[in-house]
Amino acid sequence: MPYNTAAIPPRKEASGRTALPLTRIKKIIHLDEDIAQCSNNAAFLIAVATEMFIRYLAEQSYNVVKSERKPRKTIQYKDLATAVSRIDNLEFLSDVIPKTTTYKQFKEKRAREAAKESERPKGQRTLHRKGLAANGESVMSREESMVNLDANGAQSSPRPPMVIHSSRTRSALVNEEPADEEPVDKDVSMSG
Repeated sequence: MPYNTAAIPPRKEASGRTALPLTRIKKIIHLDEDIAQCSNNAAFLIAVATEMFIRYLAEQSYNVVKSERKPRKTIQYKDLATAVSRIDNLEFLSDVIPKTTTYKQFKEKRAREAAKESERPKGQRTLHRKGLAANGESVMSREESMVNLDANGAQSSPRPPMVIHSSRTRSALVNEEPADEEPVDKDVSMSG
């Protein structure tokens, strides 16, 4: 059982001290490459603002706990996630504190998505540009179809890259072997 469960009262006056260690906050600030220097006063203000934010997040999470049928004395992860999803001011934390799902719910969601995928007519694509071609083969997205070169310079993808400045819409990589056909683009003399 935790030894100290008493709530810390909010500070009424500025005392010049923080509950968070100032040296650790300075180390975190120095990890940011965009910040070259940070004064002690600025680090102190960041510590105070962080304390205020933590207090606000805890209060909102506790309000979620109080609104349940059987209120508890402790705040759990699910209470934080519920507060983040319900309160607009905390919406920016939705990536950091997502709602958890059970494995059963995850499997059901995946099965529903697979059913939707099979219902879609062939040749139709989703927003992620994935789908089935008219012949039933899967269509790769642009990122999946990019050509990767290994250390030796050999292609590891069967699809040739797109060349933007070519007269043809698609072009193959240049081989060192002699080509049977002449190139379409020729050098142009600029002298008149």
